[in-house]
Amino acid sequence: MPTTSWWIGFNALVLVLLALDLGVFNRKAHAVSVKEALGWSVVWISLAIGFGLWIGHEMGRQSMLEFYAGYLVEQALSVDNLFVFILVFGYFRIPPELQHRVLFWGILGALLMRGAMIGAGAVLIAQFHWVIYIFGVFLVITGIRMAMGSNEEISPEANPVIRFVRRVIPITTRFHGEHFFVREPIKPGGAARLVATPLFVVLVLVETTDIVFAVDSIPAIFGVTRNPFLVYTSNVFAILGLRSMYFVLANVITKFHLLKYGLAVVLSFVGVKMLLSEIRPLGIGLSLGVVAVVLLGSVVLSLVFPKKE
Repeated sequence: MPTTSWWIGFNALVLVLLALDLGVFNRKAHAVSVKEALGWSVVWISLAIGFGLWIGHEMGRQSMLEFYAGYLVEQALSVDNLFVFILVFGYFRIPPELQHRVLFWGILGALLMRGAMIGAGAVLIAQFHWVIYIFGVFLVITGIRMAMGSNEEISPEANPVIRFVRRVIPITTRFHGEHFFVREPIKPGGAARLVATPLFVVLVLVETTDIVFAVDSIPAIFGVTRNPFLVYTSNVFAILGLRSMYFVLANVITKFHLLKYGLAVVLSFVGVKMLLSEIRPLGIGLSLGVVAVVLLGSVVLSLVFPKKE
């Protein structure tokens, strides 16, 4: 079983990786090329695979498969985040060289919030086992709604959090490099005041939408494994690679028009797995295979049968 030193060591590893990412490799703002993003995607995926092998060595094959299944589920459900990133960056006209900074701090915030949500979920399941059935029903309903729902436009101005930010903090309409806050005079020659830049507004929007998506993805991972350490680590590795995945897929993600149906099937499948956990538990190998086949199939079918304009 995971020990306290495992938790401390893993979080220390994540902090080192984030420090190297922002402080060394991406210290200067620049537009991330597809080649660079692809290289980083390979790095993050390789780290996740290596960590899974370590889990297998320390905790056994079953735990390793549970980690990989959780990682795959979370990585797939993160595709919805990519759509939001594309729409938000386009809406606010965020320059390419500033997008990496927003995603970095957005993902750092997402790691903290998801850690808290995973901890709360683990406590609920441990104390009230019947919560797992609520998660199962919720995932089945979410999967059905995802399959039946139409693509909706995102209107940042209608977001209540953004409206609250605008009321509390003065916001300038101009970008100031990588800064989230700057001091600007209230009027020409007047006293300067602290104002938020559009970059901060986008960061807030990225954080709030991630919370919404986490409501789906975290119960889904608990449907794959009940081990909090595996839930947390698989979630973290998926989130760490999300930024690079965005820059790789930003120009082609809209071509995977059938992927949402694949995600809907995955959510419903995991929900049913939760509901049957005490009656007829499904093996983790079968679960991992179903998730992989469904996701790969939806991507292939999207390319074979492209969406008509």
